[in-house]
Amino acid sequence: MRSKKRTTIGAGAPSLIIQNTLPLPPELCFEGETLARFLKSVQRAIESARIVDETLPLKLWIKQQFAVGVNEVTRGLERMPPNRGDEKSPVGKNVDDGEARCGYFQAILVASDCNPRSLIKHLAALAASRNVPLLSVRDRKEGSLRLGELIKVKTAIAIGVKAKGNSINQLIKEALNYNKINSTEEEA
Repeated sequence: MRSKKRTTIGAGAPSLIIQNTLPLPPELCFEGETLARFLKSVQRAIESARIVDETLPLKLWIKQQFAVGVNEVTRGLERMPPNRGDEKSPVGKNVDDGEARCGYFQAILVASDCNPRSLIKHLAALAASRNVPLLSVRDRKEGSLRLGELIKVKTAIAIGVKAKGNSINQLIKEALNYNKINSTEEEA
């Protein structure tokens, strides 16, 4: 029987420091009345997009439009090519250009009041490296319930909105543009 040897790095070994040189994607935080209005408008957009395309059953249609759950969102982000800063990321392209980019996220909705927080901690770094905006939902420990209501499940900690060029994507795009305009007005 072979013995297993352990190798450890001593105190004198050089350490590797990784710095994130990419700018963080815009992060919106919805809470209170703003959250209620945003979720209501997203629900209307989902219903109108569903009316336009009723060929599939609801669960399959939702699967085509969204990535539901932390694991599925993480897998989707890892499959996306990283934005290196010098080249334009496919996510940065206009969603209205008619290009079907299956698997690419336009935005990620996250229940930021989930417990333990370590479940979603890695999503911010992944989203930043892929240049995908992160939209936080806070509602006194009920953010995951509110996100689950959108897609007809009990709870959802993370939802990735796939870039499909429908009314849902248009609403997310407007919310991001609204935030960008308001943040530049506050800085001026």
